[in-house]
Amino acid sequence: MDARDIIKRPVITERSTDLMAEKKYTFEVDVRANKTQVKDAVEEIFGVKVDKVNVQNYKGKFKRMGKFGGYTNKRRKAIVKLTADSKEIELFEV
Repeated sequence: MDARDIIKRPVITERSTDLMAEKKYTFEVDVRANKTQVKDAVEEIFGVKVDKVNVQNYKGKFKRMGKFGGYTNKRRKAIVKLTADSKEIELFEV
C-alpha cells in the first residue's frame, strides 16, 4: 500500500486541535493498516519522526432509509505522537 492510501484525512475536532499542543495529531486511516504502516506513512508524507501511534476502531452505525436498514462503513482512527525534536505538522494553511 502507498502512504497516501493509508492516511485518508486528518480528523479536525475540538479535542484533536487541543491535542496538537502536545504534538499529537489525529488521522483517519485505512481499516487494514497496522501501527507500523501508519507510522511509516506519516513519516514519509510529512517528514517528521513519530514517537508513538495509538489506534481506535469504530463499528458502523445502523441507519434507516424508510423501510430499508443498513450499516455505515466502519472506521479506524490513529492518534500519532511526534518526538520532541520533530517539527510541527501544518494541517491548516494560513
